Amino acid sequence: MTGKKRFSITVLLMLSVLAITSCVSLGHRQPISRNLSGTAIKNQKQLTKFFMKQNPEADKKQVKRLAKLYVEEGLAEGINSDCAFVQMCLETGFLRFGNLVTPEMHNYCGLGAIDENNRGESFETEQLGVRAHIQHLHAYATTEEFQLANELIDRRYKWVQPRGKAPTVFELAGTWAADREYGNKLDVLLSRLEKF
Repeated sequence: MTGKKRFSITVLLMLSVLAITSCVSLGHRQPISRNLSGTAIKNQKQLTKFFMKQNPEADKKQVKRLAKLYVEEGLAEGINSDCAFVQMCLETGFLRFGNLVTPEMHNYCGLGAIDENNRGESFETEQLGVRAHIQHLHAYATTEEFQLANELIDRRYKWVQPRGKAPTVFELAGTWAADREYGNKLDVLLSRLEKF
């Protein structure tokens, strides 16, 4: 091997190492889809880490359980659990609650919460609360009426008309929530989640 070839190979190896370490040090991140139906890219550990960074006072064991449930329930129904999880974070103030819905209701998305007379739906367990949330997103995201893997527990599922009116987080603004910035707020949280 000539000196020039050896030098060229050395330079190429150094550039490759530099490129790899640059991606790692710059926090190279894989974009998360804003589509409500489809495959998520974050796992339980990543969702938990993201959540705890936003609310370090939260019960980490509960956050881990919820993250696992969102991944499992989302996968079962073909709903992007990344989007559903950040929606739970937004709706509950990262499990701080404080509005109409209280922690023991296991209502992680404000289902049916309108005013003091209509405080929202209640579910017996965390799993059922997450399942109802995922099912409600299914109604907004797809036109597949009653094509659910699990038994229907979302009592408000049938009221979502037209079916599939919110294929992405952006269409949830003015439909799921009256807030016209709702989709943008979810988008900001998804951008933060991409870093984990």
